[in-house]
Amino acid sequence: MYASDLEQVLLRHPEVAEACVVGVPSERWGETPLGLVVLRPGATSTPQALRDLCNERVGKVQRLSEVQLRDELPKNAIGKILKRELRAPFWEKVR
Repeated sequence: MYASDLEQVLLRHPEVAEACVVGVPSERWGETPLGLVVLRPGATSTPQALRDLCNERVGKVQRLSEVQLRDELPKNAIGKILKRELRAPFWEKVR
């Protein structure tokens, strides 16, 4: 599974401004993909609708388990999304 494949599907949606996919713990699979999305102003898409749209366009082993909406995604000084920061809270619960 490549997170970038899922991110590209989410980013094709006209209401999605930014998207990031990270692996989070799963009791069933060990790890599962989670989509984190920032919507454009005035957008009305729901997390479930975005998840369903993405999962219709990818293979069974690449499906998102969930989509969460965020106001913003953390970035470094050059604008790269800090996936490690986004993953950390989910994995701290497992330890």
